[in-house]
Amino acid sequence: MSLPEIVSRADWRAARAELLVKEKVVTRAKDALNAERRRLPMVEIDREYVFEGGDGKATLLDLSEGRRQLVVYHFMFAPEWDAGCRSCSGFLDQIGHLAHLKARDTTFAVVSRAPYPKILPFKARMGWTLPWYSSYADDFNKDFEATLEQDGELVERPGLSCFLRDGDRVFHTYSTYERGLDGLGSTTTLLDLTALGRQEEWEEPEGRASAFGAPAGSERIRYHDEYDEYDG
Repeated sequence: MSLPEIVSRADWRAARAELLVKEKVVTRAKDALNAERRRLPMVEIDREYVFEGGDGKATLLDLSEGRRQLVVYHFMFAPEWDAGCRSCSGFLDQIGHLAHLKARDTTFAVVSRAPYPKILPFKARMGWTLPWYSSYADDFNKDFEATLEQDGELVERPGLSCFLRDGDRVFHTYSTYERGLDGLGSTTTLLDLTALGRQEEWEEPEGRASAFGAPAGSERIRYHDEYDEYDG
């Protein structure tokens, strides 16, 4: 077994300081990449997708629950499967309290191709309360490339798609799949994928979040049971 070298505390601190320099370079590079992502153009959704959820039929606009942004997780659960994907389940297990996203005018929802009656018992088994919808009767997963056709068969892959609402108009701003999901799951990493970002003053492009009337960033962080009804 290959284990780290054993050194003195002073040598460890010196090695840690050297690594920290490289870590800060990566952090600044990620900030720049996130800003570039927020500058991506967006595409207006020109068709009405129909989903099935706990309250019956729903549109993409309904999935946003009236908030400015919507983050959809494409959960691998094909109609013929008896249970959802294990890796996707691991991803959902690490999603934090949704109140922190909602406070930034952002809704998180899950979409799968499995019929809703199949989703319900699996969701209950996993103990999840987050909103989950079926796109069984629609081409949503195919249109957003979470379901691909290979050799005449449909193949599922995990992914995330982000949407921005302006009145009754909905725009697709970003999607990522498979290894692009690595390191995601926290409130901040999910917000980094959206057009409004974390809504902090230091983020570029300058004034993006405030121009859309979105709440400010870290100054609005609360205990999850302290957000008022508008936030949560």
